[in-house]
Amino acid sequence: MKKLHNKFPILTRLPWRPILFWCIVLLLAAGLFLTVRRVTTCWQLTELPGIPPAYCGRGLEAPPGFAGFTLVATPVADTPSTPQAEAPELDLPGWDGASRINIVFFGLRGGEISGDDCPACTDTILLLTVDPLTKTAGMLSIPRDLWVNIPGFGYSRINTAWTLGEAARLPGGGPGLAMQTVSQFIGVPIHYYVQVDFGTFVSFINLIDGIDVYVEERMVLDPMGSGQDHFVLTPGDFRHLNGKRALAYARCRHESQGCSGGDVGRATRQQQVILAIRDKVFDPGRFPELVAQAPEIYRTFSAGIHTNMTFEDALKLAALTKDIPIESIQQGMIDNNMAVFAEVTLDGVPASVLRPIPDRIRVLRDEIFVSGGPLSPLAQGDLLSLMQADEARVRIVNNTYTAGLDERTARYLAAQGMQVTEIGFPTGASNRTVLVVFSPKLYALRYLIDMFGIGSNQLIMHPDPSETVDIEIRLGEDWVRRLSEGY
Repeated sequence: MKKLHNKFPILTRLPWRPILFWCIVLLLAAGLFLTVRRVTTCWQLTELPGIPPAYCGRGLEAPPGFAGFTLVATPVADTPSTPQAEAPELDLPGWDGASRINIVFFGLRGGEISGDDCPACTDTILLLTVDPLTKTAGMLSIPRDLWVNIPGFGYSRINTAWTLGEAARLPGGGPGLAMQTVSQFIGVPIHYYVQVDFGTFVSFINLIDGIDVYVEERMVLDPMGSGQDHFVLTPGDFRHLNGKRALAYARCRHESQGCSGGDVGRATRQQQVILAIRDKVFDPGRFPELVAQAPEIYRTFSAGIHTNMTFEDALKLAALTKDIPIESIQQGMIDNNMAVFAEVTLDGVPASVLRPIPDRIRVLRDEIFVSGGPLSPLAQGDLLSLMQADEARVRIVNNTYTAGLDERTARYLAAQGMQVTEIGFPTGASNRTVLVVFSPKLYALRYLIDMFGIGSNQLIMHPDPSETVDIEIRLGEDWVRRLSEGY
């Protein structure tokens, strides 16, 4: 020790105790900083916007076999998962009633499969588009295993977006994140989503007395899974399917049952079922009855139908799609020519996914979403010109105490280029103006909604091909006030 002191004399003069003290202080300060940062970024006691980082350690552990990213959520003991804090609404583009509308349909596993490892995964994703301007429509089936970028979570299978959004309580929840993911991947705006429970699907098929599908291969199906409803479909025949059998047909994907093509084959059968439902619903002998029963049907099935679409928009869409012929509905699916199998590692577990080929998918996208109409969600041209081109026939009814208001309004609309063909008899005094739509003249409807200040509860969709006009305007006292205010 003496030699050491002689060799390094400066060491004997260092103030060891103060240095040690400040080292300890720095370590404690660093630890305190990290602790505070962790508490603020991983705060759980109240809701805060944004997504906590992965290191927070409050994610739900993925169940065995689940290949996806860590789900961020706050488990609450002894609290049911469904009624806990609602996710804030997501501000998504709306529909103006006349422009191209895009709707995504999701089919969740729902936990009905024994031992299901991801009950909230969307194993059916179908994007529907309708263009009122050209009276065309399209369907695009999206495989569940596509490897895509989920906003805020990075790359994973597309069918996990719903689960991630629900667990993280993002704005819009699972539907919001799933809609964003599909919209970003396909490159089109999405206005609405629809998710129908399997039980509701079965009940609705039974309500319309089943559907008829053309079978192209021998299939052995067992909807109940116990042999109670075992049936065989032979190729080359139209077969009538009740609700349970239609569901089994749409979901079948196993070669052992004769269902070829895997997920691509299943997507083909799902589109076939949708078109069969369309044929049954829009049958001229059935459609008016279903429209008349629409409010009751909506209330009956509302518990099993999850959507951000209003009842009024659903009726407008039905009235619109009724007049689109089957040959004007473009069908497509992202198949193995547009995505290739690839092996990835998710949470340390090897997983097989479909890696998309963007250029080929864009070609398919443009065929379905662009042909015959603009990709933009807004109709082209000013509303007055579009209304005039619609050539809607209009009837005006005076339900006010102001004499001659119907004729005065008729002269004004005629000066704007609208075809007022009838003056009707009053149907009863009313405080509010109401529009009754018999035929989907959507640009004229949009014009009248703006002119009269019509709300959703002042719009009656009543498709009737026997009517002599397209739209009936039932004038109310609110129109008198608008005129007095100098409309």
